[in-house]
Amino acid sequence: MGRELFGTDGVRGRANSYPMTAETALAIGAAAGRYFRRDTAGVHRVVIGKDTRRSGYMFETALTAGLTSTGMSVLLLGPVPTPAVGSMTPSMRADLGIMISASHNPAEDNGIKFFGPDGFKLSDAAEAEIEALVASGVDLAPASEIGRARRIDDGRFRYQERVKSTVPSGIRLDGMKVVIDCANGAAYRTAPDVLWELGAEVIPLGVTPDGFNINRDCGSTSPRVARETVVAHGADLGICLDGDADRVLLIDETGTVADGDQLMALMATRWAEEDRLRGGTLVATVMSNLGLERHLTDRGLKLERTGVGDRYVVEAMRRGGWNLGGEQSGHIVMTDYATTGDGLMAGLQFLTEMVRTGQPASALARTFEPVPQLLKNVRYTPGRAPLDAATVQETIRAAEAQMGARGRVLIRKSGTEPLIRVMAECEDEGLLSQVVDGIVAEVEAAA
Repeated sequence: MGRELFGTDGVRGRANSYPMTAETALAIGAAAGRYFRRDTAGVHRVVIGKDTRRSGYMFETALTAGLTSTGMSVLLLGPVPTPAVGSMTPSMRADLGIMISASHNPAEDNGIKFFGPDGFKLSDAAEAEIEALVASGVDLAPASEIGRARRIDDGRFRYQERVKSTVPSGIRLDGMKVVIDCANGAAYRTAPDVLWELGAEVIPLGVTPDGFNINRDCGSTSPRVARETVVAHGADLGICLDGDADRVLLIDETGTVADGDQLMALMATRWAEEDRLRGGTLVATVMSNLGLERHLTDRGLKLERTGVGDRYVVEAMRRGGWNLGGEQSGHIVMTDYATTGDGLMAGLQFLTEMVRTGQPASALARTFEPVPQLLKNVRYTPGRAPLDAATVQETIRAAEAQMGARGRVLIRKSGTEPLIRVMAECEDEGLLSQVVDGIVAEVEAAA
């Protein structure tokens, strides 16, 4: 069947508009409960976490009702980062993990992400089966088998200890001044506490969530204030998380931003030197910069590209037996430590390297010279298909011919928002702007 509910990362949309309504969430909860419970006996558990959006209360309640109606017992973690759900699902012997979050999207949006009993995100096939159950309806549990729900009060503390365990015991952050921007999101207490416990002087930003200010002018999607704060306070590093803390951007002591590509390049290089990079391979998406690929190739390492979405990165890593991957946007996945992207954990790896080498952030955060890259988003009317327009297709073909071997063009539809993402890379920045602007104009005309 077709996928109408699930996108590249679970179900996502504007709160109180289909599919992100309480009614649909209840149906999704019941379908997921039936899918994972099946007809097997014994205790069946689901772990639910959320970020700080006001609508999280509504979806938490609706999902709990649907899940318990099919006999699942629900363990409610409250506000925790997405990777906390990934790690606590297997540790609590749960059949399923759910994170209520729209990640980097504005507060008006929300989403539902699923993790299997192994802590990894569900496959497309599993999501399709759950979607089919939503459409067909499910048999509810007998009254005697209805599940129960309980709060888990120490969920964030369990996660904090897990994150700290990834830092070598001899590494301390004493004397380091760190700006941490939590985007008024799920890590607003966790991230500052972890950095403080490891010895850093912490300057927190985005730690006063009110249900509506998540990602607003803060976090990894809007690092301006964090950049200014790093420079003003003479900080050694700035760490910017997104709303559910599964992605990160870094800011060096000069206020310069380093994206996920730079962090992956550093980690892949160091891990290869230490014989820790399995298969000599880094997994990244088609969005990662061509400069990253050249950097790895020059060192005898390989870049394995996937479709956009950290779930597809992880699936490729598991198939190939590789242990490092991520996205330019800041999802960094280290399967030696976690089952999904973890922004705080990645930031701690960078801080560890700063302590180990004694080098400033600026020396470590520019591992390779990126090829000029330009990305523009075009919002389109839902239901329309601007990429199918003949004029758009013709413009894209002409742009690819212009680029030739000097660069590349990547046009794709967002899996989380009604956006067409127009991206190109080229050493010739004049040609780069010309190509992107030409495609954008045609897409806008068809949008």
